[in-house]
Amino acid sequence: MTAGNADYADAKQPGHPEPPSDMLRVLLVTDTDKPIGDLREALARLGYDMLPDPATPQDLHRVVERARPDVIIIDTESPSRDTLEQLAVMNATAPRPVLMFSNDANQQLIRAAVHAGVTAYLVEGLAGERIAPILEVALARFAQETQLRERLTQAENELAERKLIDRAKRLLMERQHMTEPAAYAALRKRAMNQSVKLAEAARQIIEAAGSPQ
Repeated sequence: MTAGNADYADAKQPGHPEPPSDMLRVLLVTDTDKPIGDLREALARLGYDMLPDPATPQDLHRVVERARPDVIIIDTESPSRDTLEQLAVMNATAPRPVLMFSNDANQQLIRAAVHAGVTAYLVEGLAGERIAPILEVALARFAQETQLRERLTQAENELAERKLIDRAKRLLMERQHMTEPAAYAALRKRAMNQSVKLAEAARQIIEAAGSPQ
């Protein structure tokens, strides 16, 4: 088991996996000559909604925009730079869970794939009977990562707003000789009168003063 597989050590392989609770749209992507019809049929039997034709890595971004799959499975001998670049573009604009099955266990390549947005990188072979538990774990991991990203973005936004408010208060204190409580009260009154957020009122004050934000 290589890096990227450890997350699935606890994923059991029941003889008859339960179908997914919601029908997920799955896009298969391949840059190999290996037939993947058996995998498509196995996933369809498990209850997944399979997009009709496999995509190539070069078409990935276009196909994702058009078909909007819920999850992407990539079968590759070794992910090329073009493949990773396509994944990075997709991950920046429309992130989705991505499972990559590869024959290349190079650790640097695995790190590059994960950095490009691959949720799980496996080198143990692509088999229909073991894909369901792997998919479920990958989906759970992706959901957790998405939640963490959203929390980080919220924290960053709150910090930026706090900086604006503090800057506006300092301007009022310096230029109108207010105390800090009075400056904050004036800022709140402005926000209430204009029905805007406190940070927006602060931005207006900073812009009116010609001060950099």
